[in-house]
Amino acid sequence: MQTGGVGRSAVDAEGAPGKPVFPAGALLAFGLVTAIFFLWGMSNNLTDILVQQFKKSFELTLFEAQLVQTSVFVAYGTMAVPAALLMRRFGYRVGLLTGLLLFGTGTLLFWPAALAGRYVPFLLALFVVGCGQSILETAANPLIAQFGPPETAARRLSFAQSFNPPGAMMGVLAGTWFIFSGVELPPARVLSMRANGSYAGYLHTEIMRVVPVYVGLGTVLVLVAALIAWVRFPAFATAGSRDESANDRGSFRALLRFPHLFFAVVAQFFYMGTQVATWSTFIPYMKAYTPVSERTAGYYLTASLVALAVGRAASTWIMRSIAPARLLVGYSAFNIFLLAFAVARPGMMGAWALVGTSFFMSIMFPTIFALGVKDLGPSTKLGGSLIVMAILGGAVFPPLLGGIVRATGSVASGYLLPLLGYVVVAAYGAFGTDVPARRLAEAPQV
Repeated sequence: MQTGGVGRSAVDAEGAPGKPVFPAGALLAFGLVTAIFFLWGMSNNLTDILVQQFKKSFELTLFEAQLVQTSVFVAYGTMAVPAALLMRRFGYRVGLLTGLLLFGTGTLLFWPAALAGRYVPFLLALFVVGCGQSILETAANPLIAQFGPPETAARRLSFAQSFNPPGAMMGVLAGTWFIFSGVELPPARVLSMRANGSYAGYLHTEIMRVVPVYVGLGTVLVLVAALIAWVRFPAFATAGSRDESANDRGSFRALLRFPHLFFAVVAQFFYMGTQVATWSTFIPYMKAYTPVSERTAGYYLTASLVALAVGRAASTWIMRSIAPARLLVGYSAFNIFLLAFAVARPGMMGAWALVGTSFFMSIMFPTIFALGVKDLGPSTKLGGSLIVMAILGGAVFPPLLGGIVRATGSVASGYLLPLLGYVVVAAYGAFGTDVPARRLAEAPQV
């Protein structure tokens, strides 16, 4: 297969008959890996609930509350490359097991953090959660892409990612139902409770509400790890460098041949920062410009995730006839317009514009990933780890957006930052995918 971007030949290949999307002989293993997309979707969007819950429970500014997202996503910058080296040595399945167990440990740490009643232990637990998720994403995304012919990798990854929005919806609904208490005290009542010494007890009760949801999620993660250990996986998912020759295991140096990979890393950094900042600030946006309660705002956030799920399902079909890179440009343009409207017209209509952006987010992560690892061959694990590391954008954008809000006094103005993110994604789709590979001189592998 030729190295390059997604032109007409790639579109034809994506829609060509006779190219299977799903692995006929490994459907159970494929299904378990796909289920992991559901679980980390649930966790990722529970953090959107935590931003508002901790803002209230610990009496934080929006900037301080957004450190919830930073704690999770900075782990991606820390763990993605070590995860790739782990999988290069021991294979994808070991990566999945390690990620699931770390992820589960982080969620279970919410219990002692809540008992301590302090913000920092929660941030440390979320960092452990992020480390586990980083390893899982480093493993699961390229593993799904390799579960069949490379010509259908983008469609296969888009299908697996379509289970992420239902998980995200479940996370937001679980947070809305079981973490948000529905008790929003007016300032006069707060002053009264402070005076009689009951306010600290109320805040601790609010903090403890996070425990059942996270302990339940941790239990499920441990069970899934047990299934992964038991089910038989294809040889390519269990093979590591101990089973391969030096020429077959890839190297970071070999990745220098592929400029399209590094453009994908930049695009994924900006996209993930944009996605996380958009969703984590959505409830504060509605609280600032509409009369809705926290729980009602949580339902609107759920509507965003429904839009994402619909977009994933529709776009998997649309990509049969439109090149993924071209679709990326078009979807970015729609979101630039919608975010500009939300900034210019804050209120209920602006909130609905933010909901609409989720439909057009739908293809962005899997498409950037699939186009970035295209044609990397034995270096796919390592290349995929760099793209996963770019999820670090989710750690950077939310506090930056919070800083803009603090400087301007306007939550709506903060959304200019995600708007810039879509400009970068559009530029990648237009110019960054069709870049020929370079030739490197022979040198020892790294």
